[in-house]
Amino acid sequence: MPLSSPSISSLRARVQCGLLAAALCIALPAAAQQAPSDGALVGPEFVASTQHWLDEAVAKAQAGNPAPLRMEVSIGSLDSRLRLAPCSRVEPYVPVGVRLWGRGRLGLRCVEGGGRWNVFLPLTVKAFGPAWVLRDNVLAGAVLTEADAVEEEVDWAAELSPVVADPAQWVGTVASRALVAGQPIRQSMVKAAQAFQAGSQVRVVAQGPGFEISSDAQALAAGVVGQPVRVRMENGRITQGVVLDTRTVRLAM
Repeated sequence: MPLSSPSISSLRARVQCGLLAAALCIALPAAAQQAPSDGALVGPEFVASTQHWLDEAVAKAQAGNPAPLRMEVSIGSLDSRLRLAPCSRVEPYVPVGVRLWGRGRLGLRCVEGGGRWNVFLPLTVKAFGPAWVLRDNVLAGAVLTEADAVEEEVDWAAELSPVVADPAQWVGTVASRALVAGQPIRQSMVKAAQAFQAGSQVRVVAQGPGFEISSDAQALAAGVVGQPVRVRMENGRITQGVVLDTRTVRLAM
């Protein structure tokens, strides 16, 4: 069953879908399908042509990716009792709020034919790529080290939370909850470690062209590495800087 015909006008739709600290965007190509004849069951050929169309769309979207994921797209079945009126042009589309990532659904609607019908196919998009997987169980609040995970191939689309593929972004972080061996490290599983508590004495540093100065101060809130925090200087002045480590805050100049 052909996906397109010169006599059929083309459809282009762009679908947004999420991916890691980044996002996967799939541009749906032109496509059309001939629906089953009036009263006929929706046969496997009808679904197979849609599967082929989606496979090509995903492959095309990944072609220019410097580190492509291995994509797998699977489509479920329509109700075997479903009968559709004859249709000369069927347009696939992604319903509002549905992404081509993980579990979702694909809409098919008749735009030229005896009856204007609309049906949905269950859809699963898997995206396999390297990720860091926990060797053992990790307690909530434990600091993660390089020894806690090993690199393996996993399905990035199995959960909505993005995979943390760069070790520099999870080593030294804290488990936000109890974690189980075999889980790939995702953003929702870790958080930055607290460097010091509110009221702690810290060293404030400021750098500029050709100079560096430092002074003691008191933290007005708990400090998290890489995050801003307010401090009170020795002269009583309140300012804000970025936490560098367990004792140091850097002021912007």
